[in-house]
Formats: sequence, structure tokens, C-alpha cells
Amino acid sequence: RGGTAVEVIDDKTLALPPLDLRLAHEVIGRTRVARILKAYGDVPAADERAVALVLVKLAQLAADIPEIRGLDLNPLLADRDGVMALDARIAIAPVRRLHKGRGHPRFAIFPYPTEWERSIVLSDGGKAFVRPVRPEDDALFRAFFARVSDDDLRLRFFQSVKHFSHEFIARLTQLDYARSIALVAIDPRNGEMLGAVRLHADADYDRGEYGILIRSDLKGHGIGWKLMQIMIEYAGWQGLNVVEGQVLRENITMLAMCRTLGFKVKPDPDDPTIMNVTLPVQPAGAA
Repeated sequence: RGGTAVEVIDDKTLALPPLDLRLAHEVIGRTRVARILKAYGDVPAADERAVALVLVKLAQLAADIPEIRGLDLNPLLADRDGVMALDARIAIAPVRRLHKGRGHPRFAIFPYPTEWERSIVLSDGGKAFVRPVRPEDDALFRAFFARVSDDDLRLRFFQSVKHFSHEFIARLTQLDYARSIALVAIDPRNGEMLGAVRLHADADYDRGEYGILIRSDLKGHGIGWKLMQIMIEYAGWQGLNVVEGQVLRENITMLAMCRTLGFKVKPDPDDPTIMNVTLPVQPAGAA
């Protein structure tokens, strides 16, 4: 129920924007009103997906227009045919940026960066779709890791990895886009993941550390090269000054790619098995 009863009923739940449909359904499920959205007696179920879609669009509206400080739809009527807002109020105010970088000026969590979705052509003429990773990509990563050799996993993570726990996958897929980005290459024909590159900025948005992994049966198709180029472009867009990483000395393929891309390659002073690679980044828009 809405209208004047909303303050009496006091049925509230909180979530940080941005939202996707999965998160929106979770928000609805934490409310008492969720029970009456279901069918009961001779009353058909309301269209819960339509309610969830309203939440997603409201969150996106707040992302697109940072001057919005508050938005109230009351009442919002929902039945089996959809939803209808009978009244709405919006409060606006000047924007106050909460953090450095390209993140949303007010959000604690940077919205999904759709501007970094793109189609690419590989060196063999094949095509791939590159996009930022999403929290729901758990199954995608598990299927991907199943097609990466033990040795390639060791070269990426510097240790043998046999088990991919939920926590391990969550660290790869649940990111704060204001601080980290992971870009995955997807085969548009079957939706399979071909590779991924990751970049994590330091607290000062000065340097970013990268990591990359390509499916073992797809080396030599230019996937890693394309992902590295996009990652470097992203670093410049974020205003980072340096991209850096650590590569095992035996990983001659990665070291050769780094040198070709302009990275400086030097031995790690504390570990003879590791090479440190660094690349000065040109800011976005610079000549």
C-alpha cells in the first residue's frame, strides 16, 4: 500500500544503486509487501518483474542525472498487467563529488560502465564482444577456467589453483567500478568467455595494476593483444599515470607482448623469478 499509509506501514528496505533486475528482485523480496504481490485467493499475482524494472530504471535515472537527491513514487500501483505511478516528487541539488577518478560523483558504487562495451575484430578475422564484468558472471568464469590449463593458471596467479571457491570468483566479478575494472571478451556466437583483463587503481588514482588471462586453446588469435590495448585506453580515461604489473620471468609470451606495447621490463629486486613491467599512460584526449 502507498499513499498516506506508507509512513504507518513503515515497510522499508535499502540497496545501493545501481541496480540490475536480480538485485531489484532481492530488494523486493526483503519487504513485507512482497507477499501480497503473489497470487492469493482469487487475486492474480502482480507483475513483480514490472516493479523490479521500475527500481532498475529509477536507479539508472539517478546515475544519469547526479543532481537528483531524492525521488518518491507514491503510490505505485501494481497488478498482473503492470505498474502505474499515480504521483511523483523529485528533489534536486548541485552535485558534490565524493571521490577521485571517473566514478559517479555521488554513488558509493560506480554504475556499470556501458561505454566500455564494444565489438572487436581479432587478428584472424574473428569477432568478439568486450564488456565489463558483471556480478552475475560467476558461471561464465567457472566455464572459462575449466578451459584454462593448470600451467596458464599458475602463470596468471603465481601458484597452482585447483579449486575456485565462491569467494574466489566473487573477487573477480563483484567490483567497484570506480576503483577496478575487469573486461571480458565474449564469443558472440555462443556466449562463451574467451579471456579477461583486469585493472585495479591505487588509492591516489595514480597507478593501476593489471592482470590478464586468455583461454588456453585460443592463444595466437590476438585476444590478449586487444584486451591489453583496451585496458591501457581505459587507464588513460581514468586519469591514471602508470599501468604496472608483475610477470613470472618464465612467461616469455607475456613479457614479449609487454615490450611490444611499450612497457619497461625490469627484474624485481626482491624476487629473481618475477619481472616488473611498467607503462606510462597518456591521458585520454591527449595528442
